[in-house]
Amino acid sequence: MGKVIVFGSLSQDLHLHMDRHPHTGETVMSGDIEYRFGGKGANQAVAAAMAGASSVFVGKVGDDPQGHAYLTRLARFGVDTSAMEVVPGTPTGTAIIYNDADGENMIVVAPGANHRMTAADIDKLETLGEGDVLLMPLELPLDVVGQAAHFARERRARVVLNLAPFAALPDEVLSGCDPVVVNEHEAGLLKRAGSTVPSLLVTLGAAGSRWGSFEVPARSVSPVDTTGAGDAYCGTLAARLCLGDPPEAAMTAASEAAARCVLHDGAQPNPETFDEGARR
Repeated sequence: MGKVIVFGSLSQDLHLHMDRHPHTGETVMSGDIEYRFGGKGANQAVAAAMAGASSVFVGKVGDDPQGHAYLTRLARFGVDTSAMEVVPGTPTGTAIIYNDADGENMIVVAPGANHRMTAADIDKLETLGEGDVLLMPLELPLDVVGQAAHFARERRARVVLNLAPFAALPDEVLSGCDPVVVNEHEAGLLKRAGSTVPSLLVTLGAAGSRWGSFEVPARSVSPVDTTGAGDAYCGTLAARLCLGDPPEAAMTAASEAAARCVLHDGAQPNPETFDEGARR
């Protein structure tokens, strides 16, 4: 059985809850601040582990209490953190998440140690091989993402690229990913950029997802917090593809994971309630 290696970011998430998002120049009051764990890479690595795959996370944390606590947390979910690096004198990545009464969010990210990833870190992907999946979001330096994708393809591993937060990458990078995963907004930006993507999967929120000729509906739920739903989708998709599922089955499992994600606060479930029986 192959493995999913997530080459990506993590962050301490600071959540602020308010009735509505402020307009430019406006101040609104929120409830008490809540500290949680997030970052697209870590969220996806946790989701891949919960979906039953062997999940490896390659990234960096600061040499601070938040970073060390995060490494412990990932291990509790069964994520292999042996390739993680603690960076002295650098803060762990941080995200501030603004949640409104409808469960919609806005996010601001301070990358911290995440942006200390360089081409030298690609050597940590040396165990990639045929049957493995390299999963990457775009919260890392873009040149490093491109080089990592090329490295994985040389080793005949599958590359799943989550083009979020959106950035225009060279067609030679996008054409080697199977699939490139975007939401509707990112799909529009990709089209305006004139990029060519042979394998494109578009998540459509409550309408489900589409990958070429495959369309899968979403489960209807009343969201508590939409933070991390896309990451739950991507991590589960990569896991199920790695485990041998055909595209439609992998998409169905990913949609179910995204639906479960929005039913709890924060991007990740509580590890206190997670055990091996929670794996799909």
